[in-house]
Amino acid sequence: MKQTLSRRDFLKTALYGLGASVLIPTKRAQAGAFDKVRYMLVGNKNGVSVYKEPTENSAIVYQRIYNEIINVYEEVVGPDGPAWNPIWYRCWGGYVFSGYLYEVKYELNPLGHPKYKTGQLAEVTVPYTRSMFYDFDQGWLPEWMLYYKSTHWVKDVIEGPDGRPWYQVEDELGHTKIAVPSEHLRLIPDEEFEPISPEVPPESKRLEVSLPLQRFQAFEGDTIVREGKVSTGFPTGEGKYAIKTKMPSKHMGDAIMTSNIYQRIWMGVPWTSFFEMTLGMAVHGTFWHTNFGTPMSAGCINMNMEDSKWVYRWTNPIAAPDEWAKHGWGTTIHVFK
Repeated sequence: MKQTLSRRDFLKTALYGLGASVLIPTKRAQAGAFDKVRYMLVGNKNGVSVYKEPTENSAIVYQRIYNEIINVYEEVVGPDGPAWNPIWYRCWGGYVFSGYLYEVKYELNPLGHPKYKTGQLAEVTVPYTRSMFYDFDQGWLPEWMLYYKSTHWVKDVIEGPDGRPWYQVEDELGHTKIAVPSEHLRLIPDEEFEPISPEVPPESKRLEVSLPLQRFQAFEGDTIVREGKVSTGFPTGEGKYAIKTKMPSKHMGDAIMTSNIYQRIWMGVPWTSFFEMTLGMAVHGTFWHTNFGTPMSAGCINMNMEDSKWVYRWTNPIAAPDEWAKHGWGTTIHVFK
């Protein structure tokens, strides 16, 4: 698959294709002048408010919109909470609540080649990148945004809109092929799929999720081996479930092609372990908020990336690096009130 791009079309689409590369910090920042600065992406589609003090009871100084990147300088504990997540960030001009922000980094990657016939899973390592779709009548068109730490199946290396090597990515839901700058994706090595505690009998593992506490605990026998905050939401219900399908990348939301960033689409939701197939409820990583400890989902169990990836590797059925979906009756999940 090799497409050519006219100079006019290239100028029209270059910024879309480069995506987050235009946001890479300056050489001064890269050299360490702002080592203490952390970069936070606004994940709330309604935007966030910057307050004069770290409390919603203070005056609003200004607004930051969806997909903006905020430089933050320190964490503070807000005097008014909220109790489940009292962390606020000091930024330019005031303070912003941490729950609707998502920490991102700028890391570029060397070109690689997918090692399996099914492709190779990769994760986004820049705040976001704009994918491109080649239409035989219109040429290259901007499509979905792919966000930091989301995961996607790389199928091939092709010539992109700018004439450089891009990865051809295949959408999990509609199998649409899009292109993404190769430096924005990290091919995930096999060792990151290796099962955790495979020597423990499967029946000795269980995951418990408390709806009132919005926390999970992973047990091996009677021993807690990992725990942390989650975000659940209606219709997550009390009951005993089992993991039935695991997918390391899942297209959630509307199955349409669009460049509208406000559309109800989450591309490449990572480390997804489905435990209820009728309503489609799963444990998965979350790249649009960090407000864990309070309900935020539409039925799934939201976890941070590290916890969801750990659960994916720790639970049964065991999925191989080249499997888009692994089915089987797996680890028990107890959800209780």
